Amino acid sequence: MLTIAQDAYDAIVAHARRDHPDEACGIVAGPEGSDRPERVVEMVNAAGSPTFYEFDSTELLALYKQLWANDEEPVVVYHSHTATEAYPSVTDVGLASEPGAHYVLVSTREHGNNEGPVEFRSYRIVDGEVTEEEVTVVPALPPRTTE
Repeated sequence: MLTIAQDAYDAIVAHARRDHPDEACGIVAGPEGSDRPERVVEMVNAAGSPTFYEFDSTELLALYKQLWANDEEPVVVYHSHTATEAYPSVTDVGLASEPGAHYVLVSTREHGNNEGPVEFRSYRIVDGEVTEEEVTVVPALPPRTTE
């Protein structure tokens, strides 16, 4: 199950709407091993396409250096679909390289960049197998516990 704060959910949806008709993409970082999506990082879709997304390799390398320096990892990898449902395509499954991440898809097909409901779904993708999971949006994540 993915538990995500309302502000992170809103930021992902806003990014998807803003980039429509092209696909939006990004990650939500969190402390290593915590499964806490805390920091939304919008990325540039280097493909600039309504049917495909690709992280810019230079931007992605800089992001991973920042994550490593902060003891963070990608908890959520997200992108939008602009004309189809929020379900991973064969290409999406092939690109899924973070087995511990939640893969969030937002479909803007019904309302584009206008207000209105979107489809917001999350999946685990491991070894090519796609499993949908429940998404719970909470007002805020509970405080971190120190162990």
